[in-house]
Amino acid sequence: MTPAAEPAQPPVVARVPVLNAANGLTLLRLVLVPVFAASVVVSGATHAGWRIAACLIFAVASVTDLVDGWIARRFGLVTSVGKVADPIADKALTGAALLLLSWYDLLPWWVTGVILARELGITALRFWVIRHGVIAASRGGKIKTALQILAITWYLWPMPAGPAAVGPWLMAAAVGVTVVTGFDYVAQALRLRRPVREDA
Repeated sequence: MTPAAEPAQPPVVARVPVLNAANGLTLLRLVLVPVFAASVVVSGATHAGWRIAACLIFAVASVTDLVDGWIARRFGLVTSVGKVADPIADKALTGAALLLLSWYDLLPWWVTGVILARELGITALRFWVIRHGVIAASRGGKIKTALQILAITWYLWPMPAGPAAVGPWLMAAAVGVTVVTGFDYVAQALRLRRPVREDA
């Protein structure tokens, strides 16, 4: 008599701990946001030493934004907490920098308004379509992030008049790519929400 086959066991899925290297870097970025903001306020946008300190803090925090995602994907440390906390930390850092630059008249308010409206709008859009699919970061989105970081860093560093004149051009490029990629993400969201027609 042939013995009954044992029921197949479900595959064991390794549980990713919430406290991991990737999420730790995201938490560090969140902690650095008020430290960065305080440095800008203390500088009054005039004290060179404090502006340099604020710029370096912003640069370090921005690097964590690039590294934490790579670590999460490379070592399988993607968590639900990380998916939510990472964009929040990213927008908090960029938003704080733009608002402070405009507050101290280093950057026109309309630039800050356009970028923040796009960033917050696309974040809301991602949540709107999350049940239908995930809007992944595109190559254009990554270029947008790099240009924003470069432009903000340029504005924060106390440069002489000559090199400082490059800042508005960098920010203009950042705004342009920010707007264009925003429309691209809207198109992606509409495609995800579009009902699938069944063949007759």
